Amino acid sequence: MSLMLQEITEQPVVLERTIREELSKVQRVGKLLRKKDIDLIVLAARGSSDNASLFGRYLLEITTGIPVSLSAPSVFTIYNSTLRLNRAVVIGVSQSGEGIDVNTVLQRAKECGAFTIGITNEPESSMTKIADETLLIHAGSEKAVAATKTYTGQMLHFYMLASALIDKKIPFERIPNFCAEALQLRSSVEQIVERYVFMENCVVVGRGLNYGNAYELALKLMETCYVVAERFSSADFFHGPLAIVERRFPVIMFAPCGVTKESNLLLLKRLRELKADCLSITNDAEVASLSSRHISMSTEIDEFLSPIPFIIPAQLFAALLAKAKGLNADAPRSLSKVTKTI
Repeated sequence: MSLMLQEITEQPVVLERTIREELSKVQRVGKLLRKKDIDLIVLAARGSSDNASLFGRYLLEITTGIPVSLSAPSVFTIYNSTLRLNRAVVIGVSQSGEGIDVNTVLQRAKECGAFTIGITNEPESSMTKIADETLLIHAGSEKAVAATKTYTGQMLHFYMLASALIDKKIPFERIPNFCAEALQLRSSVEQIVERYVFMENCVVVGRGLNYGNAYELALKLMETCYVVAERFSSADFFHGPLAIVERRFPVIMFAPCGVTKESNLLLLKRLRELKADCLSITNDAEVASLSSRHISMSTEIDEFLSPIPFIIPAQLFAALLAKAKGLNADAPRSLSKVTKTI
């Protein structure tokens, strides 16, 4: 078994451990932030952490009503600008805690008056020495180049933080069990993968809370399978990109039952007319019926809690597709585990 596949299977335990070890700290930080006059949240990240942050942006805006911005690190690192952040919370998200650009954003944000939080898997990293508060992912060592368990751990922290910032409790404790159930789909995913062994290009679609997952699966397909994967929301896909679709063109969709269903169905019907090859990760019967093939998730998963369990079969798909293509998912060409950019 590859390291990537092994680490995918570890996620339910990692998520449970992170809740157990970090929940009280997150609640304390949330209580502190609620006393502050915060009118902006800024998220700074790269790679998979940036995709987790894209999810965090949707979640925090939906739950707290506070505007959330994804940081452009080059504003600080290249253009050396100063921002007014005295009423902002700036959250740096990094698996290693050593991203130079992300840590620079945190340091400069503190100088600009922001309260800073770091989300990382490494308790002794540079990030922990910069941020005012650190939220740890208790994932153990992540050895595969492609992030899996740290990605979902970062997403979990956004759930816990959102819950700590609002009066309504978010039932994120259910997520580890949903993930354990999703891991049971491996044999089904393995059969589906056979259909895509020769895939060289595809589009990944997700909307709302699953938009970040579209970016994440596309990244996994690019780095482990060398598939050129574009990513869009189901709404944006109608604005030009639809023109690339032709007969049997692969489109992979995150399509939970919920408020995004209508737009997903609209796109699926159009793709069906174009005779595209549509693979849906879904727990909705109507979506499944319109898809060329589908991965069936539990109907107990509410859309609001779907992003973490829904990424599990997507991670399995990428890891198993790499194996089917004869590629080593643990050693993608030209890549290393820790990437330091400015």
